[in-house]
Amino acid sequence: MTAAHGRYPDERAVAVTVVMPTYNEAETLPVVADELLTLPLHGLRLLVVDDASPDGTGHVADELAARHPERVQVLHRAGKDGLGRAYAAGMTAAVAQGADYVLQMDADGSHPVRHVPQLVGSALATGADLVVGSRYVPGGRLAAGWPTHRRVLSRWANRYVDTVLRTGLRDITAGFALWRAPVVAELDLERTRSAGYSFQIELKHAAVRAGRSVVEIPIHFEERRQGVSKMSAAVQLEAAMLPWRLLLGGLYVGRARRGARALRGGR
Repeated sequence: MTAAHGRYPDERAVAVTVVMPTYNEAETLPVVADELLTLPLHGLRLLVVDDASPDGTGHVADELAARHPERVQVLHRAGKDGLGRAYAAGMTAAVAQGADYVLQMDADGSHPVRHVPQLVGSALATGADLVVGSRYVPGGRLAAGWPTHRRVLSRWANRYVDTVLRTGLRDITAGFALWRAPVVAELDLERTRSAGYSFQIELKHAAVRAGRSVVEIPIHFEERRQGVSKMSAAVQLEAAMLPWRLLLGGLYVGRARRGARALRGGR
């Protein structure tokens, strides 16, 4: 099997659940969903997590589930509560339903569906706990239409986070990532601190700290097909503060553990 071509052995009935949070993605969701369901991944399922989108995305998702009852499910939440919390709810549900792998993916078309088999193939070929679709490893690319300030901000954000947390990941802010289900279960997502996009940073940092194996493969990140970004100033501030919270929290835990060992006489 070669990960470069996204091939995987047919005898492996790999259960992959794509968890796709939505908020006002009524136009793009059906297109991305149809592309996913035509992939030659027979164990692939789609779980849409909708935060009561006022544009009717939840209804569109229900129609998809009615047409594909064995492959599409919808988790309706009461209101907009942040991307991180939507992912926590969806990924926890996917693991509980028996997924082998859980794939984080946007509904706006910025994560090209054609890369999904490559992510799965890389996971099976390497045995990695996490495969990240990376914009910043050799071969990865950003959308051609991205303005200069967005390119600079994205690259700076990744370098800033790595400077603080030292994870060694080129694209720790990436939202296109495939996880082994047992790792998701161990991370206890309901206890994560991040409500917004910084969830991506927190989860990858937790995996690296736990010694989980991570592989980054290049993707071509594309511009969203419709709508506008949900990246508000408050979300950006949360992401900027999170690395220091994680770093200081880790230092505190480390000191507390060393103190406990000292009290037990070094045992």
